[in-house]
Amino acid sequence: MALDGGSGRVGAAAAANPLSRFTCPVCLEVYEKPERAPCGHVFCAVCLQQCLKPKKPVCGVCRSALSLGTKAVDLEKQIEATEATCSGCKKKLALSKMRNHVASCSKYQSYLMEGVKATTKDMTYQPSRNIPNRFTFPCPYCPEKNFDQEGLAEHCKMYHSTDTKSVVCPICASMPWGDPNYRSANFMDHIQRRHQFSYDTFVPIALFSVPLSSLLKEDKRWE
Repeated sequence: MALDGGSGRVGAAAAANPLSRFTCPVCLEVYEKPERAPCGHVFCAVCLQQCLKPKKPVCGVCRSALSLGTKAVDLEKQIEATEATCSGCKKKLALSKMRNHVASCSKYQSYLMEGVKATTKDMTYQPSRNIPNRFTFPCPYCPEKNFDQEGLAEHCKMYHSTDTKSVVCPICASMPWGDPNYRSANFMDHIQRRHQFSYDTFVPIALFSVPLSSLLKEDKRWE
């Protein structure tokens, strides 16, 4: 979705985007029911459950053994108390309310559409039997490229399902609000949760897959 300002990895990403401390490293969205793993890293409750599915789960950030987490009450309070500005209507809202707001804000959706139009001018595409001008993306793990979204997901599932390396999502990075240096701690789960539909076929749906933390402006009261 869209904020200007999101926690994924601490360091360069946090410095570039103050709201990054509120961003789940798996789905790249503002934390929803955040839970803190024993290693100290925080995930959305649903994302943590997904990460715990393997027989020997590991933290997607530090690769240490992963087990059930505890509710991150402190972070939840900060999300409730931190305001951000909608990039569409410029209204200030608590981060916890921003997801519902942007889903119905017509000015915000127009703002996203302008970004989509600007992006599609430079995106690579290839003809398809059923869908013309199908956007394509490279594999973040190997030199293979020219995948549509479904093809990329299938390729990674088939050849890279056991790869534990943190990688940049090529789909998110291609968007005007995307950070080409932001790595997803669990790319396989990320692409399944965030990119279920083809970008070029389902643009209205894809608009709601933009990381909210990358498009809001933060009211800095938690520095």
